[in-house]
Amino acid sequence: MILSSLMTFLSDHPEIGYWYTAIFRWIFPFLALILLLKVIRSLLQADNPAEKWATLKFPNGTEVPLTHWENVIGRAKSCDLIVPIASVSRNHGTLVREEDGVWYYNDLGSKSGSLINGEPVTEKTAISFVDTLTIGGVDLKLMPVPAVERRRNIRHRLFFSRPESPWSSLLLLTLFQFFALIQFLVAYGEECPPAVVLCFLGLAAVMWTYYFSMRALKRVAFEMETIAFFLTTLGFCVCATASKDHLVTEFAAMLLGIGLFLLLSWFLRDLDRCKKVRMPLIALGVAALVLNLLLGQVTYGARNWISIGGVSVQPSELVKIAFIFAGAATLDELFQKGNLTVYMIFSAVCFAALGIMGDFGTALIFFTTFVVISFLRSGDFSKLVFFLGGALAGGLMLLRFKPYIAGRFAAWGHVWEYASTSGYQQTRTMSAAASGGLVGMGGGDGWLHRIAASETDLVFGVLTEEWGLVIAVLAVLCIVTLGVFAVKSISSGRSAFYTISACAGTTILVMQTILNVFGSVDLLPLTGVTFPFVSVGGTSLMVSWGILAFLKAADTRQNASLAVSVKQKKEKGGADYEEA
Repeated sequence: MILSSLMTFLSDHPEIGYWYTAIFRWIFPFLALILLLKVIRSLLQADNPAEKWATLKFPNGTEVPLTHWENVIGRAKSCDLIVPIASVSRNHGTLVREEDGVWYYNDLGSKSGSLINGEPVTEKTAISFVDTLTIGGVDLKLMPVPAVERRRNIRHRLFFSRPESPWSSLLLLTLFQFFALIQFLVAYGEECPPAVVLCFLGLAAVMWTYYFSMRALKRVAFEMETIAFFLTTLGFCVCATASKDHLVTEFAAMLLGIGLFLLLSWFLRDLDRCKKVRMPLIALGVAALVLNLLLGQVTYGARNWISIGGVSVQPSELVKIAFIFAGAATLDELFQKGNLTVYMIFSAVCFAALGIMGDFGTALIFFTTFVVISFLRSGDFSKLVFFLGGALAGGLMLLRFKPYIAGRFAAWGHVWEYASTSGYQQTRTMSAAASGGLVGMGGGDGWLHRIAASETDLVFGVLTEEWGLVIAVLAVLCIVTLGVFAVKSISSGRSAFYTISACAGTTILVMQTILNVFGSVDLLPLTGVTFPFVSVGGTSLMVSWGILAFLKAADTRQNASLAVSVKQKKEKGGADYEEA
């Protein structure tokens, strides 16, 4: 009733709407800047504590702290625990802490072998505190962390790694959402679809419900979710402008995405569970790609959409989740012979399927993620050269047999010469972005939404035209911030599985953003890739939220993530401790 009266009032007094847009197009960048600077600063200053979980005592009395759950012992400089003695192999064995606090030792096929209390180690074996581990004739003792050190760790987690309060940022984001809704009422008047009102109000309600629910579970860190909700809000703004009929679908996709995010966050708590689901997910990923090849519909030159019951789905987006699970691995798995074999076969299937579909942009994202994962798993630069050479050959073949993609590359760098043909979209995007300036023309007042794919491939132009360059750049900065956090998390990750999956997830998000933004303004060829969270598309939005779970799982701050359980346990041979 209130909104209906407001719409009537604005229709009867158009000068009010004019002044509202004139004033608030300056307020929107200010709100976005204030709320995001607070969130980004908190996330970049996040201190994922590198704690002492135990120490390894050498024969001379020196004690080396174990600050990771997974450690390689050997002579090589790349080892976590270096024993510089000739009788010790370069990578002699692994010392790994499990979720229940028990430590396990595994010999990596060393020449001199390993002993625990004089008994040969032939398989993964539990090792208690004060037990003697002998490698290459050197006796080492696993020692518990002193009580004083444990208390220091707890204080550090509780106080020094605590994120800033999220409430001011939430209030600012809610104001942004409410003022954006009013802007669309001004732009459309009485013709504004009810879905616009319901979806924006529903977005705010879902956001606050999520935060209150997480607070009830004693979670305290919400920077990543605030970034995701801000980008999703921008996505709703783009949808309200360019694709109003799909706004309800976009809202439903957001709900499914948040559900996937929570499910994956819970699932990632258990490493054994993650390893068991890897092969089934790979099988589902292959099945999804085969289904796409058989039933896919060609859209803008690529066969990457299928329609099920009137709902369009992009299977290659869903395969990204399986791709991350397939590539991530624990430290023990990294030293198993052929540890990359299954992943490389699955990657080859993905590249081949995407090449046949003509989805060059997604293939490039998968390949970049593959390179990052391969390097993190092997640490071998020579393999990267081989991979890059293979990718170049495959890319040239794809350009040879896919004329549509070749046409995009032909116009790259000089689209104004093809302003009416292959450069049509980029030239219109740059013209619209220039007309928007720093603060934009106002939501619903632009013209770029009339151009094909404005709500997906050209979404950076729509943001710049209607909401201004400041907000469009802040949207890019949000994705960059997630990437920086993922890289920072490597030094304190609980397991190689979490750090690899976080880096893989952020590689996908960053590459999508680079290809989408640079492609729309002719710095790169236009490849038809979505902007995470912002571009209209239910599958893309849902998967973007799902990928966020891998980043949250790498956040080891106290009570920061649903993906990390916090409870009291008792270490084998030690005293009670509080686990992060």
